[in-house]
Amino acid sequence: MGNKVKSIGLIGLGMVAGVAVSLQFSAIAQKVTGSPLPLEELRQLSDVFGLIKTDYVENVDDKKLLSEAISGMVSSLDPHSTYLDKKAFREMRETVAGKFVGIGVEVGMEDGYIRVVSPIEDTPAFKAGIKAGDLITRIDGVLIKGNSLDESVKKMRGERHSKVSVTISRKDEDKPLVFNITREEIRVQSVKAKIVEPGYAWVRISQFQEPTVDDMAKKITALYAQDPHIKGLVLDLRNDPGGVVPGAIGVSAAFLPKDSVIVSTNGQLLSSKETFYGRPEFYAPRAKVDPLAKLPAGLKDVPMVVLVNAGSASASEIVAGALQDYKRATIMGTQTFGKGSVQTLRQLTADTAVKLTTARYYTPQNRSIQARGIVPDLMVDETADGDGLNRLRVRESDLQKHLGNDKDPEDDAAKKALAAQRDQLEDDQRLLALAKKAKPVEFGTKEDFQLAQAINHFKGLPVKLSKVEPGPAAGDIGESKSDLKPELKPVDIPAAKPEVKPEVKPKPADKKPALKQPVTQ
Repeated sequence: MGNKVKSIGLIGLGMVAGVAVSLQFSAIAQKVTGSPLPLEELRQLSDVFGLIKTDYVENVDDKKLLSEAISGMVSSLDPHSTYLDKKAFREMRETVAGKFVGIGVEVGMEDGYIRVVSPIEDTPAFKAGIKAGDLITRIDGVLIKGNSLDESVKKMRGERHSKVSVTISRKDEDKPLVFNITREEIRVQSVKAKIVEPGYAWVRISQFQEPTVDDMAKKITALYAQDPHIKGLVLDLRNDPGGVVPGAIGVSAAFLPKDSVIVSTNGQLLSSKETFYGRPEFYAPRAKVDPLAKLPAGLKDVPMVVLVNAGSASASEIVAGALQDYKRATIMGTQTFGKGSVQTLRQLTADTAVKLTTARYYTPQNRSIQARGIVPDLMVDETADGDGLNRLRVRESDLQKHLGNDKDPEDDAAKKALAAQRDQLEDDQRLLALAKKAKPVEFGTKEDFQLAQAINHFKGLPVKLSKVEPGPAAGDIGESKSDLKPELKPVDIPAAKPEVKPEVKPKPADKKPALKQPVTQ
């Protein structure tokens, strides 16, 4: 009896404390928004917490309950706002910094198993002898079929110097191969580049990270050293899910006139009303030397094609939108994802943070991308036989609770157009069957159909266009703004938001794709 009274007393104390805190919050809310917090609902929250502690079938950790409550509150806002616990916060910092602890392979999902797209040079997997095309069937002896790609990737990651066993099925090998690999810190190269044929260069950005601008500058300089007379450059942003805004600004600035407006943002906070220019303080705020300063002069004038698809999102759309607005490049491929929102990281503790949508972004001509995407100048399917499953990818407009367009909240026209595209493809069973059997396209190879069409465009040869009409272009119905702009003050993780006051006040006028792009781990 005494224990029960004590328990109830503690809960009562918690409720009193909750009400006291709520009164403080109410005062803050009135100061910030002009309206008080709903005390009745806060009392209900305290009551539910107490009921779970006393009546639930088994004991639940207080921290877990509160953490889940915060997570639910934030995730209810939109698909991109989320609470980052210790593990998720660490993973985000690793992604933005372009490094993590793992074995060093780029992978994709195939028939329930993991297909190695490529081992990263000089990593544990590369040194162990894992090859492109290998099929990973077991991790630490446990069959992975039925797991998601993310689940399997997490199993291959771990603490530095820890070991993991990877079972491989390899073509032309009679028995499975088992590799015991020691995990190490892996540094991801987000930029690839090569001369695809004399006079024509290909630069691929797989994700916008802190080192991306530096890496791109080095790769492009090397390309011009190899071939000083480049006649056409393909910037490949297909399946690039985005990343930090400074990376997008820097990549755009490399090809545009000095001091060009790259993107502007608008939100509730004064600090979210910004205009970003192609200047070092915006794309390399911590660098002592401008990483773009020594790029070849010809880069500002070389003919360009930017390749995009439904997996091109967020920061990718900033770049495509800017180059399209200035008519600096021909955008080719399929309609992009349509993530036009800014996410800012707000640190809560040393190990946790909230990623919160704080603004929308706009292209230089104040076009809105949110829930609409960038429509290519030349619509070209992924293969000669059609766009296959790529056209069935989930886009921003398909996500529940997605942020609407501030000038056209319903955006019915865009939704109906994308739905019509899906209906058309779903009716074509032959094309779907072909798409499911087809091997994933390896970007930058001779089998890359869209890249071949880009080269044809440079040469003035016919380009095979898609038979499916795109949805309405960004800005056709209204205007809006946004992307992942981690503001790392107080916590400086994704250097995505230069602390610079806007010189020009912008005129109001980014669930991942269903088909996953290769993942490194």
